Amino acid sequence: MLATGGPPPDGPEWAVEMKWDGIRIIAVCDAGDCALYTRNGNSVGRSYPELVTALKRLSGTDFLMLDGEIVAQDPDGAPSFGRLQRRMHVTRPGEQLMAEVPVRLFAFDLLAVGDTALTGEPYLERRRRLADLDFADPLSAPPHWIGTDAAQLLNVAREHRLEGIVSKRIDSVYLPGRRSPAWIKTPLRRNTEVVVAGWTPGAGAFGPTFGSLILGAHDESGRLVFIGLAGTGFTQAARRIIRATLDEIETPASPFDPIPPESAPAGWRWVAPILVGDVEYREFAGERLRMPSWKGLRTDKTPAMVEMPA
Repeated sequence: MLATGGPPPDGPEWAVEMKWDGIRIIAVCDAGDCALYTRNGNSVGRSYPELVTALKRLSGTDFLMLDGEIVAQDPDGAPSFGRLQRRMHVTRPGEQLMAEVPVRLFAFDLLAVGDTALTGEPYLERRRRLADLDFADPLSAPPHWIGTDAAQLLNVAREHRLEGIVSKRIDSVYLPGRRSPAWIKTPLRRNTEVVVAGWTPGAGAFGPTFGSLILGAHDESGRLVFIGLAGTGFTQAARRIIRATLDEIETPASPFDPIPPESAPAGWRWVAPILVGDVEYREFAGERLRMPSWKGLRTDKTPAMVEMPA
């Protein structure tokens, strides 16, 4: 179930949760086996064996289905998508990497337990049943608040460097695969997924890699259109890794419709539009992202899922 964007609503019929900067996951446990699935249906349990082990202890032999977010925290405890990048692309992490970048699963919804499906139950009942589970590190169920001023909770999120808040109607059922106004997300930072469509030549120290990544998204008609360039937010190591990947998928033709007119004189290079990234930006105006900054590649989204920023 997906949230719509907007300011937080007021009223006693709304509960508020914190918004985490990680990977959305459905965890499914059955007869002692557990799997983790991303939004695009990829099974990623091998990348997070400590979570699978903990979920097996939690579920035992019962059926269990959870919705939540995998996060990696920085030394101050704030979720860091940049740190999580080190785990996202490793299918068999060693003990050293797992120790250097521990991950947690923040479970915020319970969809089924035993032989009982809960998607048709109201939010508060699902949260009550979620609280009854015997969570232990690295699993937890973050709190929710009812009757607390949303502006105050936004300030708490800002102080702890979280993404924002999500408001959920306390009577809302769980609608798999649907974006519902019963859940409203209010981010403090503007983030969006993008399709990597190519790169611009770099200069100086960036000559061996690239200057910027060329970003795209799908409009209402399904066309992939240009929405800007991201030239900041990369480490030098990330630039080298990304450039190697770009070289493998380079193509002579632009994937955009229409082709950006500024691309020809600048010598832009094109790639097959199969990579999805995450960027922060100041605003989306004039069909372009203003001041986009790269956060990292995503393996939990497909290019077809990437739509124009709101």
